[in-house]
Amino acid sequence: MTERRVPRVRVRFAPSPTGDLHVGGARTALFTWLFARHSGGDFILRVEDTDRRRYVEGSAAGIVESLQWLGLEWDEGPIFQSERLPIYQEHANWLLEHDHAYECFCSPGRLEQVRAGQRARGEPPGYDRHCRSLTPQEIDEQRRLLAQEGRNPVIRFKMPESGTTVVDDLIRGPITFENRLLEDAVILKSDGFPTYHLAAMVDDHLMEISHITRGEEWLPSAPLHVQIFRAFGWEMPVLVHPPVILRPDGKGKLSKRDGAVGVLEYKRKGYLPEAMNNYLVLLGWSAGDQEFFSTDDLIERFELADVSASPARFSFDKLLWMNQHYINHVLTLEDLTARCVPYLVAAGLVPAAAEDPASPEHARVREVVTLVKDRLKTLTEVVELTDFFFTDGAEATEEYATETLVPRKTEPAAVRAGLERTRATLVGADLDDEAGTEATLRALADELGLKAGQLFMPIRVAVTGRTVSPGLFETLRVLGKDRVLARLDAAIAKLATYRSQASPAG
Repeated sequence: MTERRVPRVRVRFAPSPTGDLHVGGARTALFTWLFARHSGGDFILRVEDTDRRRYVEGSAAGIVESLQWLGLEWDEGPIFQSERLPIYQEHANWLLEHDHAYECFCSPGRLEQVRAGQRARGEPPGYDRHCRSLTPQEIDEQRRLLAQEGRNPVIRFKMPESGTTVVDDLIRGPITFENRLLEDAVILKSDGFPTYHLAAMVDDHLMEISHITRGEEWLPSAPLHVQIFRAFGWEMPVLVHPPVILRPDGKGKLSKRDGAVGVLEYKRKGYLPEAMNNYLVLLGWSAGDQEFFSTDDLIERFELADVSASPARFSFDKLLWMNQHYINHVLTLEDLTARCVPYLVAAGLVPAAAEDPASPEHARVREVVTLVKDRLKTLTEVVELTDFFFTDGAEATEEYATETLVPRKTEPAAVRAGLERTRATLVGADLDDEAGTEATLRALADELGLKAGQLFMPIRVAVTGRTVSPGLFETLRVLGKDRVLARLDAAIAKLATYRSQASPAG
């Protein structure tokens, strides 16, 4: 096996399709992508799908969609390891032929007995190297017996039995491992599929990977990988093991039990990819006190060597705060509108035609989004905050309790009279003149002997179906006179029903 020299930075993100892409994997992908872009190098997407027992159908497509949503485009790939089996088998055979590996014939039952004995003696469980010292005659006999059972042996890598292996990590420095404590790991399974230890190392060499960025949980396997590279006579890529992401309370690794969900779930919940990337990069990397970065800023400033070795806590509250900042202060109105439209379409509030920026339906959504832009924390909230703009009067007024129309210490008859006078007043009003509408309704409240809130709240509830909404006079303008009058009529009718139900029969 020949040595190769890396002419430039080439990095890879190599997920296993065993489920959704979660925030830990997304951060690794982000770090890797940023380093590639900062260095002018290549970012490769490689799907490590050789563990068929843990393979989840559709997972690879979900990972690809997650990366696309985050904007982490790749230069090569996706490359599927399951399509490269002959390559790994060839390299496993080379290791066998050059005495860097051996066939193991141990049955699952024997391996469990070995582990049980080790646990009973208080020893760390691991393979006892039983087959490493078999004679050629014993190997031939074991092959014959396995062939009768229709099975193949596995291939294990020969780790040094003494001395140390030093792993150089870019952010942690040199780490020394005692070889006597490391086991001979399986590199090729009996079904012909390689394990991660072989497939990833072979591909990292053949794909000329310069830096391997992967989760801290892979650090215990690093000495094995260093030794595999040495056995082939290859140059070892630079290893980078970012720290784990901790739970919000700092007690243990973030998991599904702590509310962690897949990246696409954050998309479904209305988070922005810009906010997600900005937050994730700060889980282990910083640039002083600055918290908000554009993608161009990150590409210019990010260095793998600056990643901290200390774990970072995940904060759902801070992610939400960042998301709100991007919605309120970074996105243009048109961009925000375009991102809100799919949620409104999915909720059945606007037609799919609203996705066309030139359509009147899109213009309508943009007008409504203008009113709630500063109140949105996530994109999904646009549905709840604006649904009354897109429904007819009957739907809007059937949802709220009649009592909501009547403020405390206010008689229903007075509220009804106020709404009747409001309706009569607004018939001739120009609702596009928000200041004029406000002045007119304040004067009406004075005339009726009501405080402004005693009149304005019933109007708000009548036309929106809720007590909290965008500014009343902005809302009246956007709803338009016809819908405002229709909803006032519906509210007045409901108050009449309320009065008749509340009054004693007579």
